[in-house]
Amino acid sequence: MTGNEPKALLRALEHERVWPPPVWLMRQAGRYLPEYRQVRAEAGSFLALCYDPARAAEVTLQPIRRFGFDAAIIFSDILVVPHALGQPLTFAEGEGPRLEPLETVPAFDQAAFRRHLAPVYAALAETRARLPRETALIGFAGAPWTLAAYMLDGRGHDFPRALAEMRQDGVVFGQLIDLLVESVIEHLVAQVEAGAEAVQVFDSWAGLLSEAEAEIWSLAPLLRIAAGFVGRCPGVPLIVFPRNAPPAVLQALAEDGRIAGLSLGSDVDPDWAARVLQPRLTPQGNLDPRLLVEGGTALDAGLDRLTASLGEGPWIMNLGHGILPETPPQNVARLVERLRTAS
Repeated sequence: MTGNEPKALLRALEHERVWPPPVWLMRQAGRYLPEYRQVRAEAGSFLALCYDPARAAEVTLQPIRRFGFDAAIIFSDILVVPHALGQPLTFAEGEGPRLEPLETVPAFDQAAFRRHLAPVYAALAETRARLPRETALIGFAGAPWTLAAYMLDGRGHDFPRALAEMRQDGVVFGQLIDLLVESVIEHLVAQVEAGAEAVQVFDSWAGLLSEAEAEIWSLAPLLRIAAGFVGRCPGVPLIVFPRNAPPAVLQALAEDGRIAGLSLGSDVDPDWAARVLQPRLTPQGNLDPRLLVEGGTALDAGLDRLTASLGEGPWIMNLGHGILPETPPQNVARLVERLRTAS
């Protein structure tokens, strides 16, 4: 790569077909790597690792050194946003995150918010300085619906309180979503200022909503974030990932015009994505993470199917969700090698 050539990921997000397609994987820095487990043990806790700029930069860089991905995504967590808004947060070993359930909607203090998240921005700056020049750096945040679900229930995968409040009291719930739209935009902008060249917004629990609910509480906030972020960071590509959202929501996001990339869950038919979404933006995904665990011919067949469906247009190779902890690293190496040697 010459000094001023655009990076493969950024070219793809400009709706250019790049071959071989750029590749990175959600949760590419994580428990499947022995070098990550060592740094995680040294840090003492997951949250301590997120707020340690040197160690967070190191684990962000580990999969780049090992696999040569086209992008690094900063090591952090979506729940640093509610933590920065003043909500107590812990990560219990083997149980995942726990937030103290929210009782009142806090006010947004921009200065305090940025001070709290300064270690994340320092990690981005350090990572940017140490990345190979051909590797893009991605920042990220959670989407308002997913963050609100955690903030109201504190933990869990079914979020009964969040769903009940969303369905019974639109005023208070709407105030929380408004706060989170503002906070997420601020966090994304700060990450760009620290060195991120693209950003992704994860709506991990969009699939819990009906189509009508998803249009109000997933789609509409994502479009507000797109408008606010693009207005403040023109030219910086935005990727969104509304996991398991209804097709109508995916199509509306593709038609908005301000979103550069749409990350797809493994439930999305790649032929449909090529026909409906790819003419408007760049699809990202959507290999089933279980195929990466299995490896061998099953992995090859999954990759071949995606390539046949999406390889003729702009496309970023990724998974339909994050790498599973039991994934053998050699399978990740096989995926990258096979993708880059495909004709």
